[in-house]
Amino acid sequence: MDRRKFLQRSIEAVAGALIVPSAPAVAKDSAAVVASAPSFARLDATSQAELVAKGEVTPSELLEDAIRRIETLNPKINALVLSLFDQARTAARGPLPDGPFKGVPYAIKDEFDLKGTRRTAGSRLLANNISTETSPIVARSIAAGFLVLGKTNMPEFGLNATTESIFLGACRNPWNLEHSSGGSSGGTAAAVASGMLPIASAADGGGSIRIPASCCGVFGFKPSRGRMVGSGDDPGQIGVDHAISRSVRDSAILFAWNERHDANARLPAIGLISSPSSARRTIGLSTKDVHGLEPTAPVKAEIERTAQHCRTLGHRVEEATLPVDGHELMRNFIALWGHEGDRIVSLAKSMGVRPHGVLEPWTLYLSKHFGSQPSQAMPAALGYFAELSRRFDDFF
Repeated sequence: MDRRKFLQRSIEAVAGALIVPSAPAVAKDSAAVVASAPSFARLDATSQAELVAKGEVTPSELLEDAIRRIETLNPKINALVLSLFDQARTAARGPLPDGPFKGVPYAIKDEFDLKGTRRTAGSRLLANNISTETSPIVARSIAAGFLVLGKTNMPEFGLNATTESIFLGACRNPWNLEHSSGGSSGGTAAAVASGMLPIASAADGGGSIRIPASCCGVFGFKPSRGRMVGSGDDPGQIGVDHAISRSVRDSAILFAWNERHDANARLPAIGLISSPSSARRTIGLSTKDVHGLEPTAPVKAEIERTAQHCRTLGHRVEEATLPVDGHELMRNFIALWGHEGDRIVSLAKSMGVRPHGVLEPWTLYLSKHFGSQPSQAMPAALGYFAELSRRFDDFF
C-alpha cells in the first residue's frame, strides 16, 4: 500500500469518533477539499499530532492541507482575518517544540499578541497596531508544537456576543451562512466547525467561548479565573484564555498544558484527565438561568438527559439553586463592561483620535453608560464579584 492510500485509510478509520455530527452548510464548497487525498479535516488535533509523531505525515503536509481548506471556505465564512501562511511554512520546516500538538495547524484570536504581527482586537482604532511582544498564552501554545497560520475574527474588543465588527466584517456560521457564529470568539468557532482547523484559541469573560461554541456546534468551556497561563484571579479580571475544539480530548490536553504551575497560582493544577475516575460526586442540577427562567423544551430535555446519565454512572444528582440573583449579577457585570468601554474611549483620546470616528456604537454606549453611574459603581462591582466568588466557594 502506498503512503497516500495508507494515510487515507488511517483517517477514515478514526474519523467517525472525532468529528461533528454532519457536514456544515458550506458542504458544497468544502466537498472537493475534504475529498482530496490526503485530507485531515475530519481528524482532531490529537490524531493529527499522532500522525506526525509516527512519521506518517509531516507538519508541512498538515499545514498545506489546512491552507487549502481555508482558501476554499474562508471567503464565504470570514473566520480568519489575518493570514500568516508563509510564517507557518517556515516554522513547519522545523525544528518544532516537542509538545502534545507538534505540527498541528492553529490560529489565535485577534485579541492576542504575536510579536511582529497585527493585532486589532476587531477595532478600527488598532488597524495599524503591530505587536511588540507575544501573549503568554500564545507563547505557551506555540511551545505545545502548534503552527500558527493566522488570526481569527472577533467583535470590537470582544465586547459583543456576535462577531460582526465594522472593521473585520461579519463572521458567518458555517452551518447556515445567514446565522450568527456567536461571539466574541466567533471566528475561532466558525473556523473549527467548518473544518478549517481542529482547534484554535479563544477567550471568555461573559460567554465568549461558550456562546460561539454553542452557536457553531463545537466544544468550548471557560476555565476558572486564575487557572491558565497569563490569567489573573482579581475580581475584575473576568476573562480567561483557552480554546474551542471539535473534540473534548483536544481541549483537555491543551487545558493541562496551559495551566499555571507558578508559586502564585491560587488554584492547584488539575493536570490531564485521560480516563474515567472511580470517585463518585454530588452534582447540583438547575435547569433555570440566574433570572429563574427555564430554557426551551429541547434544551431542558437535554440537560435532564445528561443528569440522568450521570446518575447511571453512580453520581448523586440533586436539585440546586445557584447563590446568585440575576438582576444583581447583571447590574454589576454591566458596570465592569461599561468600565471597559470607558477605558477604550480614553485610549482613543490618548492616541489623539476622536472616539466617535473609530469606535463602534456599542463601545461608545458602554462608555456613556459607565459615565452615568455613581463614582462608586466600579468599586462596588469589584466588591460584589469578590463576594460572589466566596459564595460559590461555599456552594461547592
